[in-house]
Amino acid sequence: MPDTFSSRRMRREARTVELMISRYCWEHHGSLPEQCDSCRQLLAYALQRLRHCPFQEQKPTCGKCPIHCYAPDRREQIRAAMLHSGRRLLFSHPVLVLLHLVDGLRHPHRKKKGSAPA
Repeated sequence: MPDTFSSRRMRREARTVELMISRYCWEHHGSLPEQCDSCRQLLAYALQRLRHCPFQEQKPTCGKCPIHCYAPDRREQIRAAMLHSGRRLLFSHPVLVLLHLVDGLRHPHRKKKGSAPA
């Protein structure tokens, strides 16, 4: 699924989300090698949101994003998966986690007031 993204940055973001949800599902629902239906639906939803993100390459991490594109119930689900899996992935995928932390330093480009639309 992450291969459907055109940029390397977005493929990495999709891979990170996929790993977080898979780890969460495995440790909470005992689902291996496949994810349970609920987690599979959450992943599909998260990837759809990534595909439609207006920031794309300049996307900050979701926690620092000014746009809340997740529905409230999905936001709680993804937050639980990220909180549970984030630290645990540091041991299995340290480079990916470090790059995610660096991505967290990004700030989305905002249009200045009065500037012409692009």
